[in-house]
Amino acid sequence: MTTEATTTDLHAFTENWLEWYRAQEARLAAPHGFLAITGLHWLDETPQRFPDAPGAWHTGEDGVVVTLDAGEELVVAGTPVRGEHRFGVIAERGGVEAVWGDAVIEVAKRGGNDIVRPRHPDAPLRTAFTGTPAFAPDPRWAVAGRYVPFDEPRPTTVGAAVEGLEHVYDAPGRIEFELDGRRLSLTAFPGHGPGRLMVLFTDATSGVTTYAANRSLSLEPPSADGTVVLDFNRAANLPCAYTDLATCPLPPAENRLAVAIEAGLKIPRERGGS
Repeated sequence: MTTEATTTDLHAFTENWLEWYRAQEARLAAPHGFLAITGLHWLDETPQRFPDAPGAWHTGEDGVVVTLDAGEELVVAGTPVRGEHRFGVIAERGGVEAVWGDAVIEVAKRGGNDIVRPRHPDAPLRTAFTGTPAFAPDPRWAVAGRYVPFDEPRPTTVGAAVEGLEHVYDAPGRIEFELDGRRLSLTAFPGHGPGRLMVLFTDATSGVTTYAANRSLSLEPPSADGTVVLDFNRAANLPCAYTDLATCPLPPAENRLAVAIEAGLKIPRERGGS
């Protein structure tokens, strides 16, 4: 009976992981996902033209402006625009997507800089994508932790995949946990959704079997007593693991773990993984 229950539980655990994995891959390889990016263009006050986007682009105190040539058109929030269009000031880590034919022109702010990042469905990186290698899911890598909030959020500056760029996050707390008898902790950043958390980390597999710069782990909101589950089987690659056209943040120094976490996504084939 115990063996049957264990087998059933393991099957459900694996199926749940596969659902997560397939969703990760689908977002990455979507027609306008990160594999579709063809350029990372940094804006300043001088109008610039790019080979993979229409118009001339510049930015200043009043935000991003594009001036489209006669016959050129973008669709912004469902409305066709021609001539000069002002996107306005974009919030840090925010962005607007403007449709251009079958492409999407992402207009965003990263590390205090306004950028234009076109996404074309026929980008070679996307059309050649065959999937990301991963460790087989194993329940031993789903560990219970304890969330310890800081008295107040701590502004935390981290580096980026782009040299010279920095990101600042208000870290709300840290997560303490044990792995193979070792007491560890990770500084947490706000996640996507109310109460959710996100951790960026490296470990002893980084640069060996997993991407060297970073991996991320998304966490459900901690329970009332601070309990939270870190399922390292869902350690994900950020876009910079696949393309140099991403501005991904790096982990804070304290999140560089000395243990080998042989779980989650591995080095992408695009970076020489197998």
